[in-house]
Amino acid sequence: MNGKHVFTSMGTASTRGAAEVGTATHEFTMRFSSTPRGARLARRLVADRLDAWGHPHTSTPNETLTLITAELTANAVCHGHVPGRDFEVRLIAGERTVRIEVSDTRAERVPPLSLDEPPGDAESGRGLLLVAVLADAWGTTPRVNAPGKTVWAELAFF
Repeated sequence: MNGKHVFTSMGTASTRGAAEVGTATHEFTMRFSSTPRGARLARRLVADRLDAWGHPHTSTPNETLTLITAELTANAVCHGHVPGRDFEVRLIAGERTVRIEVSDTRAERVPPLSLDEPPGDAESGRGLLLVAVLADAWGTTPRVNAPGKTVWAELAFF
């Protein structure tokens, strides 16, 4: 796989964040309802925000990050849903790297360390495989100042 998975156990704090992206030139954070509609809205707003930041809708970084956002938000809705709780999307753009973070309140549902391909007839289970292939790095960290976890992915472009 092209993507490098940098896993941080749920018991330790991550040192990755805005500093890892370099000097943040843009940042966007919003909470969404933990529903399929919320996931679709998050994906559209990320694509629009990237476009506003100079990565047009038809550019490779925008299309790639929109797909990664779709997979991470779908996972937050399907696997991280807690009734009455939202998920949060944070987008951080540096000069050469963009990082997407999707946080939910389900700390006990952490993505696996190794990603095995599901059986050929399976209708789901490939989302994180796509993230791993498309992202330059991805991983999980505990949420800061809130219960749950954050699944993040970074894309470098030049």
